[in-house]
This record gives sequence, structure tokens and C-alpha cells, in this order.
Amino acid sequence: MAGPLVKFERVQKSYDGLTLVVKNLNLEIPKGEFLTMLGPSGSGKTTTLMMLAGFEPATNGEIWLSGQPVNNVPPHKRGIGMVFQNYALFPHMTVAENLAFPLKVRNFSKSEIDAKLKRALDMVQLSGFENRKPGQLSGGQQQRVAVARALVFEPDLVLMDEPLGALDKQLREQMQFEIKHIHQRLGVTVVYVTHDQTEALTMSDRIAVFNDGEIQQLSTAEELYDTPNNSFVAQFIGENNRFSGQISKVNGKQCEVTMAGGQKLRALNIVGGTAGTRTRLSIRPERVEIVADSKKHANVLPARLHEIIFLGDHVRARMSVAGNDDFIVKIRHNNRQELVAGDEVKIGWHIEDCRALDEIGATRQ
Repeated sequence: MAGPLVKFERVQKSYDGLTLVVKNLNLEIPKGEFLTMLGPSGSGKTTTLMMLAGFEPATNGEIWLSGQPVNNVPPHKRGIGMVFQNYALFPHMTVAENLAFPLKVRNFSKSEIDAKLKRALDMVQLSGFENRKPGQLSGGQQQRVAVARALVFEPDLVLMDEPLGALDKQLREQMQFEIKHIHQRLGVTVVYVTHDQTEALTMSDRIAVFNDGEIQQLSTAEELYDTPNNSFVAQFIGENNRFSGQISKVNGKQCEVTMAGGQKLRALNIVGGTAGTRTRLSIRPERVEIVADSKKHANVLPARLHEIIFLGDHVRARMSVAGNDDFIVKIRHNNRQELVAGDEVKIGWHIEDCRALDEIGATRQ
């Protein structure tokens, strides 16, 4: 079985010799994967990408590409395609000249250059734009040229650093699907950096969630959303209701949590805590129901409705629940009851939808 295309082995990065921006990173990326590095500003994701590209040296550890160590290999000899947020196109060159540049420096023949140019332009639907300069193109067209230039010499690996950050919402969403479809057609390996969780969930095979220089969780989009393994991931990916409390009983993989007001809730014991352990409970808004029969749910609490917002396919209800005045419940539009602000209701959810996570991690953002 072939090894990973990219491998980080105990990689660290410090700019001042004191503070580690990336801490003991171990990561393997198989050939053909679309992996997104997701996290807030300063989490280490872009620094990791720059070390893989060769623009930043690793302080410690080793980076491998196709089974070869590349710590001492300069960027232009790593054979990696790059796409940046600012496109980095040459303004004085035409589209064709921009695309031909990486081919010329690699000494491709004129016939090879012509063939690869045509293929790249077709791929990003820009045939007929060969003689235009970047200033004559829209933002989306410039971004397509940047993507084509990164792929034109057919690298095994393409790195993308916030490539859609400068585009408006509609064009950004369109380009997300275009880049994903190009990846699927070509089978190229993509490492993508963003702080936009929707972008990461839409495009990725796997997502590495970074915070404080470490990968908090490396999983598929569905696993990150449904089964976050700590409070930071639960809060960073999607919307999330939280309660703080203390584990009072443990029963196998489940636990009972007592909150400050004395209410007791049952949850999956993800934190692995024993009785007395502080924890933070996580419940997704769409997993909560307004209940008439309290026996159907393991967890039932009284709630006061503050606000109802109509959002098309669902209604967003903001409530006060056990001291939390911003508890959110998402109700599908066809299940909507006649609710008005000020109503007293009962809400409930199942044990498997409530996760007891780390208390400290919830405050590290």
C-alpha cells in the first residue's frame, strides 16, 4: 500500500524561539484527498501551509512529500501548485502568459505549453479569454485564472490559502463547487486553508480543526458536526447550545450532570470524566424539541420563549433555559406550533444528542 503524499512528523514552528505557533504536528494526507485546515486567526493553519510550501522553515520535526524529506528543498523545487487570496497574477501579462509562466520555467516545449494552456482554460471555462489582462477580468474570472495557473503544470499537490476570501457571497459559493468539481475530475491532492466553516464543510473530504497551534480534531464534516470531541470543536463548527455542570454519576458511556441550579441532565460521557469532574454539555439546536409528553425524552427542562425568527424552511426560537438566555431551538417550518414570545414550554432531547465535553476547552477561543 502506498504511503501518504504528505506527512508532518512532530513538526514545530516558532518565530521568536519561545512561543510555538505550531506544536508537535503529526498529520498524514493521502494522495487525492481534499483536506481543509480550518480554524480562527492565529491558530497555526496558515503557518502549517507555508511550511509545506517551503516559504517558512520548520523549527523542529520533518515534512515529507511523496516519501522524501523536503525541509531543505526550496519552494520552486517542490513541484507544488499555489493559489492565494490576492490571486498573485502578473498584471502586465495576459491570461495566456500568466498560465504559460510556470510551464516555461519548467522548460516545457511550445507544443506542450499550447496543449496544457488549452486544457487549463477549458477546465476553468475561460476559453476565449487568452489575450485579456487581469485588470480586464472580474474577481471570479481572476480567481479562475489563479486556479488554472496552479494546476496547469499538473502538480500532485495544490495548496490554497483563503483563495475565495475576496469574493462576494454568491460568487464565493459558486467557486466552492467549481474548485471541488475540478478536484474530483483531476484527482489532484488539495490542502485548503480557511476560517470559514461553511466553506470547509462544503468542500472537504476531511477537515483538520486547528486551535492554539494544535489539531483539535481531524474528521469528516459530518463527524465534526455530529460528534465533536471537545468543546472548542463543538462551538466552532455549527451552532451549539451549552450548559456547564459537574458529573454526578457515571454509567458506562453515559453520565448524569448536575448543573448550578440543581437540574440533572443525562449525556454521553465524551470527556471520560468521573464523578466530580467539571464538564460542558453540548446540544445542537435542531436536536431539541418542544415536547408535550415528558416521557419521550431523557432530558426535559422548562423554557421561556423570547423570540421567534422565520427563516424559510425552519423557525429559529430563542429561549431561556436553566439560566441560559440564548438557548436556540430550530423547528422545521412544517412542525411549527402557534408559539408567541412569552410562552412557557417544555423542551427535550435524547441522551445521544447531548455530549459531556471538556470544561477548559470551551473557554480557549
